[in-house]
Amino acid sequence: MKAILPFAVMCVGMFIALLDIQIVASSLQDIGGGLSAAQDQISWVQTAYLIAEIIVIPLSGWLTRVFSTRWLFTASAIGFTASSMLCGLAWNIDSMIVFRALQGLLGASMIPTVFTSSFHYFEGPKRVYSAAVIGTIASIAPTLGPVIGGYITDAFNWHWLFYINLVPGILVALGTATMVKIDKPDLSLLKEADYPGILLMAVGLGTLEYFLEEGTRWNWFSDSTITVCAWTAGISLIAFIVRSLMVRNPVVDFRALANRNFALGCIASFTVGIGIFSTIYLTPLFLGYVRGYSAWQTGIAVFSTGAASVAGVPIYIWLAKRYDLRWIMMFGLAMFAVAMWSFSYITSLWGGNELLWPQILRGIPQVFCVAPSVSLGLGSLPPARLKYASGLFNMMRNLGGAVGIAVCGAMLNDRTNYHFNVLASNLTDASGPTTRLLTGMTQRFASILGSPLAGQQAALRELWAVTYREAETLSYADAFRAVMVAFILATCLMPLMKKVTPPKAPVADAGH
Repeated sequence: MKAILPFAVMCVGMFIALLDIQIVASSLQDIGGGLSAAQDQISWVQTAYLIAEIIVIPLSGWLTRVFSTRWLFTASAIGFTASSMLCGLAWNIDSMIVFRALQGLLGASMIPTVFTSSFHYFEGPKRVYSAAVIGTIASIAPTLGPVIGGYITDAFNWHWLFYINLVPGILVALGTATMVKIDKPDLSLLKEADYPGILLMAVGLGTLEYFLEEGTRWNWFSDSTITVCAWTAGISLIAFIVRSLMVRNPVVDFRALANRNFALGCIASFTVGIGIFSTIYLTPLFLGYVRGYSAWQTGIAVFSTGAASVAGVPIYIWLAKRYDLRWIMMFGLAMFAVAMWSFSYITSLWGGNELLWPQILRGIPQVFCVAPSVSLGLGSLPPARLKYASGLFNMMRNLGGAVGIAVCGAMLNDRTNYHFNVLASNLTDASGPTTRLLTGMTQRFASILGSPLAGQQAALRELWAVTYREAETLSYADAFRAVMVAFILATCLMPLMKKVTPPKAPVADAGH
């Protein structure tokens, strides 16, 4: 019980930090309307949070050693709670973007700190349970975000998307301050810190996230700002990696990538990020734009993924006690690929019922992908490297999500145009079915509008809308296939992992 209670409190903090990535996803239009924001400003409610979070996550290992797990997590929970309240009180889109960035910046440390703390609190076979809990939270929290967000917005208003964090945030801060006792702060590390490296990392990851999030909207390298961000990100990150390999105390331990299991675990984490975040991005988008679903209808339609993830936990625990984690993770990755293959048969008529089984196929293997990657990747490292490497491991999942969303967004744009041109090229007078369809539509609209010319114009608009809808649907199928390919490649790499046997005694903290 001494281990379970503090670990549970920290898991709640991790859950709300991950939930808030996507809790605004199905409510962006409501937030934009409430703040009188332009269409191209709305996405920054999400982007600002992600940019701030992806910068801080790699620093969490160093911050933990400086301030201790206890006080870093407590401060992170307090900062996250305060910034959540500010988000609810935002008076315009600019203030909302600033407060969302603060929310991501202050709350980010709660995510990787839970990963490393689980290795302190649990030993031997018990790590199967802790890894399963972490894997479940990491997979279902982003999935439940649009569901919970849609319900809150419809039942109350968008302000409560943020006010809902106040009570759990305060409880997490109090619980952590009183119960978590893992290590002691070492403020002397502030003198030895690689501040140039931190600056390079912040600039590199911030501009990379902006490039990935905004590239599709501004047509990538045809926009000067996107081009500058791409060059800045590339140069800064290369310089950061080189510097981290040269200095004695880097803030991110890239040398840990020499460990084969950790390197492959990072690849698995990156791929899982692609899968989880891309499908959360694609499915609500399809239901909203192609099917015209409301925020709440979308939330209900995607709920089966979260339910399936929870249902997969006891199955994973049962298997993890009996079989090699490497093969379980391979099974999870392969099953996710199969789920993406089933999504690729999507049509413009698909709704919640048609999406049910593909989403169950996607939900169940999530914990099979995340939990073993934690045990095999981080569990293979010596205690001295664990904290520094955990930030890199968690960053890879978020980076995978950013890359996946960017690639899928670009594919939706390009492939919709491609499929529309292909479909339109077959809708000519030489096509008998097209002529009959257009004639019938013209007559029907003419009888309603009272004019043959108005009827013909209405029929052409309707034909264009139907063609565009089908082209959009085909582009979603292409995006799901691209995600499938990523999981197939990751599955093929997993046999290269080595088996990891958990130690029989708790891992001593590296700071002691």
